[in-house]
Amino acid sequence: MDIEELYSRFTECNGLTTDSRHCPEGSMFLALKGETFNGNAFAAQSLAQGCRYAVVDEPQYASPENPRILLVENCLQTLQQLANYHRRKLGTRMVGVTGTNGKTTTKELIAAVLKEKFNVLYTQGNFNNHIGVPLTLLRLKPEHEVAVIEMGANHPGEIKTLVHIAEPDCGIITNVGKAHLEGFGSFEGVIRTKGELYDYLREKGNATIFIQNENPHLNKIAEGLNCVRYGQTSGLDVSGAVLSCSPFLHFEWAAGGALHEVKTHLIGAYNLDNALAAVAIGRYFGVEDTKICHALSSYVPQNNRSQLVQTESNTLIVDAYNANPTSMMAALLNFRQMEAEHKVAILGAMKELGEGSREEHQKVVDFLNECQFERVILVGPEFAGLSASFEHYENVKEVEAMLAAHPVQHCCVLIKGSNSMKLSELPACL
Repeated sequence: MDIEELYSRFTECNGLTTDSRHCPEGSMFLALKGETFNGNAFAAQSLAQGCRYAVVDEPQYASPENPRILLVENCLQTLQQLANYHRRKLGTRMVGVTGTNGKTTTKELIAAVLKEKFNVLYTQGNFNNHIGVPLTLLRLKPEHEVAVIEMGANHPGEIKTLVHIAEPDCGIITNVGKAHLEGFGSFEGVIRTKGELYDYLREKGNATIFIQNENPHLNKIAEGLNCVRYGQTSGLDVSGAVLSCSPFLHFEWAAGGALHEVKTHLIGAYNLDNALAAVAIGRYFGVEDTKICHALSSYVPQNNRSQLVQTESNTLIVDAYNANPTSMMAALLNFRQMEAEHKVAILGAMKELGEGSREEHQKVVDFLNECQFERVILVGPEFAGLSASFEHYENVKEVEAMLAAHPVQHCCVLIKGSNSMKLSELPACL
């Protein structure tokens, strides 16, 4: 079945699902495969549970007697082609967002600002890969006026794939840092891959990027693009500065000769750039300055990203969704500058750093020696055997047992680590 005919069937449905456990009435089921599952085997079940059509790529699951099962050559490729076809049909204005750190928060802030004026579709959760981006695009409705699409990558070429599916009209790389080095091979590999967004927009012609003015790596690869610049230098399209951060970011921004002040619910001075990016994009799309300020001051972060959690015993800064050398150092710098009498840092290992893993973890330990926090708890095998005198535990279960026996009380606690370390389970123990 070609993509045009399949799209005609898709328009008869009220959405698309790839999960046979979630089959809304009248939706289309598309069978994907993984290491431990084959979605083709659930095609008939999805129809019985309410789907209008099921799309498969293995002939034994299709039958001429059942016209509701549609056979294609490759379901993953079909998902991506269908999403691109749908995106082109609707012609929605599209903002592409990628970067090493801050892309999810930036995406959320951009969406919050644009919603002050438009009907906005934006990436939910971590749906930012070769499956998540198409699924997001297929949620587009004619009433959506703007879409904000987050794109992640841990190997070269992945952003190139995603931009050719989403076809953004403008875009932002929040920054480039040392993350997923195991997949990228080097920091230069990170820059090249994130830069695939710029490459696409450059080929598209007359496209705009939003760029952090003080970032030398981004400036180096931005040649030939229309740049809207934001940062801490005066005279930019959007300039800003931190006023305070104890603990929430309070900042000012200037554009078009006007100065504005915003008190946010964001933890960390490192969120200034994320907020200024949202300001720059909001103004580009014609959102009024006062509405931009309202959106930024109203936004409350979720999903263990720089969240302030107050328990009966402690004040927690929970940033346990992701960690790499760049974001780890930013979190520690911010924590060191915070005003608190008793500070405890609980840090989980940073994953996917390849051969440089031991060196990067040692750098974190060396910096911790300078910080002189009241207590430091390191979690994960990557911290074992380093030149450090801090407490060390192999996993979060060991930490939970220790905290049950020796509770932490009346402290400000930073919880930072890669998602796979499961440090998000610790607030219940603190």
